[in-house]
Amino acid sequence: MAVKRAWQRMLSGRRLDLLDPTPMDIEIEDIAHGLAFVARWNGQTRGDWPYSVAEHSLLVERIFTRQAPALAPKWRLAALLHDAPEYVIGDMISPVKSAVGPGYGVLDERLTGAIHLRFGLPAVLPVQIKTQIKAADKISAWLEAVRIAGFSEAEANKLFGRPAASLLADLDIHLRPPAIVRADFIKRHAELLDVVA
Repeated sequence: MAVKRAWQRMLSGRRLDLLDPTPMDIEIEDIAHGLAFVARWNGQTRGDWPYSVAEHSLLVERIFTRQAPALAPKWRLAALLHDAPEYVIGDMISPVKSAVGPGYGVLDERLTGAIHLRFGLPAVLPVQIKTQIKAADKISAWLEAVRIAGFSEAEANKLFGRPAASLLADLDIHLRPPAIVRADFIKRHAELLDVVA
C-alpha cells in the first residue's frame, strides 16, 4: 500500500511534515504569506478584501498587549503567533472543527509546538498566558463579528461575550491587500523578536 504524502512544500523551499513538524522547517515568511492569504469567517465578511488570519493576529496581539502591558514581550510574540498553524491547515470555523473531531486539534498542537520552539517560546504555553491570549482572541472575534461578519451585537454578545468598552477604544478592523498585511506581520514579528532576544 502506498504511503500518502503528509508534507507540504513551502515557498521558502522548506518541506514541512504536517504529522511530524520540526522547528527547522518553520520560516516566518512562509507563515506570514500563508496567513495573509487565509480568510477568516470562511471569507464571509464585508469589504473588497478578505479579512485575513494575519490581520486578525495583529489585532489579537494588540488587544493582548493592551490587556496585559506588564507581561514579558515573549508572550506578545505568542499572541501574534496564536493562529500560526493556520498557514498550512487553514482557518476552520468552530462548527467545522467540531465536525472534524479531535484530529484537527492534535495537528494544530503539533504545529504550534514546532512554531513556538522555532521562535524561542515554550512548545506549550503556560495556562495563564494561553487563557489571556484566548480572551484577546474572543474580543477580536466579537469586533470582527459585529463590524464585518454580519452579526448583530446581541448575537455576538451571546457567542463571544461583550467586551468592555475600554478594550474596544480606537480598535478598528482593517481590510487590506495580502501583500501589505504580510509585510506588516513580518515587521511586527521582527520587532517582537528583537525585544525578546
